[in-house]
Order: sequence, then C-alpha cells, then structure tokens
Amino acid sequence: MATNSKLSMRIIHRYLGFFLAGIMAVYALSGMVLIFRDTDFLKKEVLVEKQVKPQASQEELGQLLDLRRLEVEKEEGGFYFFKDGTYNIQTGEAQYTLKELPYVLDKMTHLHKAKTADPLFYLNIFFGLSLLFFVLSSFWMFMPQTSVFRKGLYFTLAGVVLALALLFL
Repeated sequence: MATNSKLSMRIIHRYLGFFLAGIMAVYALSGMVLIFRDTDFLKKEVLVEKQVKPQASQEELGQLLDLRRLEVEKEEGGFYFFKDGTYNIQTGEAQYTLKELPYVLDKMTHLHKAKTADPLFYLNIFFGLSLLFFVLSSFWMFMPQTSVFRKGLYFTLAGVVLALALLFL
C-alpha cells in the first residue's frame, strides 16, 4: 500500500502536469520556432516608415530606429543606405523592411525572451520550478528497490550525459 506522502506526491504530479500541459505545448512550439530565428522561416516582410530626428549620425541611427547592429553601408545624395533601408538625413524619414514572425508566433517566442522587468518573468520562474518539481517528483513514482526505479536512474544519467556532451562538444 502506498504511503500518504507518496500518494499525495502522485496527485500533485498528476494535476500539476495537466495544468501545465498547455504551457508546455506553447513552450515546445515557440522553442522549435526559435531554432530558426536566424533564417526567414515563417517570417513575412513588413515595410516600416518611421520619422526620427533629422541630421542623426550614423552611430545614433540604430538607436533611433531601434535596430541593433545597424551599419550604414554608404552615404549618398543626402541619404544613408543600410541593409534593407534608407534614411533621409535632411528630413529624418526612414524606410526599411523588417522580417517578422506572424503575430501569434511572435508573442509565443517572447516567452523565451522575457526579462525581469517583463510580467512573463513570473510565468517563466513558475514554469521552471514546476519542471524541476516534475524531475524530482518522478523519483517518488516507484519504490527505490524496484528494477523500474534503477532503470529510470540509468536513463536519467544518460539524459544528463547527453545534455552535457551536446553543451561542451
């Protein structure tokens, strides 16, 4: 007969698992999409027209347009030319093309990028702690004397070794 602590651990494990199934599906999908973030997979082109201050230097233009790693390729005829766009030095008008994920996928991938100032930070902490709970509580599912438990330890060790090997090799 199972002890009360073992029974309650199974119940918590079960219902927390059901509760987090949707969150895990979103994290799984957005994580797979993020693998392709350096490609144009699933992205659509969006034309951006932005008015910023005139006479901006090449160095401050990236900050004004909110574009990291912006490099002006050439300056000609009162325009800065950069990858996928232009900036009119006299008027401050900028036109450039961005490649963005569709709205829902963009919001889903934001889960992985949340910072401490973002309210999603709390969801990420909760989710991480819940996954850690699943790791630990899974060892309460079987008696330590059983062969299933011992085999489970071998699989756990294999998973740790594989993850470390992929990280460091």
